[in-house]
Amino acid sequence: MLTKSAAKTFFLGGTALCSIAFVLLTMDTLAQFPDRSNQENMTPAVVRGNHIWTKNNCMGCHTLMGEGAYYAPELTKVMDRRSPEWIAEFLKDPERMYPGRRKMVKYDMFDPAEVGAEEAKKNVDDIVAFFTWVGEIDLNGFPAEPDLAQAPRAQAVDVAPSSNLAKAPVYFSTVCIGCHSVGGQGGQVGPALDGVASRLDAEFMRKWISDPQSVKADTTMPDLGLEGDDLEAILDYLATLKE
Repeated sequence: MLTKSAAKTFFLGGTALCSIAFVLLTMDTLAQFPDRSNQENMTPAVVRGNHIWTKNNCMGCHTLMGEGAYYAPELTKVMDRRSPEWIAEFLKDPERMYPGRRKMVKYDMFDPAEVGAEEAKKNVDDIVAFFTWVGEIDLNGFPAEPDLAQAPRAQAVDVAPSSNLAKAPVYFSTVCIGCHSVGGQGGQVGPALDGVASRLDAEFMRKWISDPQSVKADTTMPDLGLEGDDLEAILDYLATLKE
């Protein structure tokens, strides 16, 4: 049992040591901040993207750098998993990308039909710039690499010139690849498309891609509104994927 004098000395000594440690750690943080913060790459687009993030209370559902709610996915390294094109499609109508499952609010500011193509693109570009900037901040290994390695990727990947995926049209290699894979590269949400032309005929694939719900009402395949050159390019590419 400590005497009053010993207890007082212990308390004051402990407080002093903790205070010194706090000051030293604060100084170390301030010294490392310029190299870790990625502040030199903070463009006006990044600032506008941050305003979109905060104004719409995105942290009410998502986390960023570990801060926020845990209802929706962590987005610190989202640009490692998704391409700008995929994000643009998703933000237009989140429910369309995950029919019957995704509960994210549809914001008119990302929808060309509501605010015009130019304004919608600018807003998407700003939020992409913000996510890209956040993803380049040195967070000392956060989030953990295994979590990202298992996540489906949507951005174009480096492939050999002879690879089937190397022959894919831009829309496929930036959007479709977020869910599907070819040659083991791509997402894991939807089925792998290797050999799909040997399993499905051209007309079925056209109807499936154009209006998935008309083929299977409960499918999780989104209706992306594909038509014109993008649709034809994807169908031509899928026709080459034979076993």
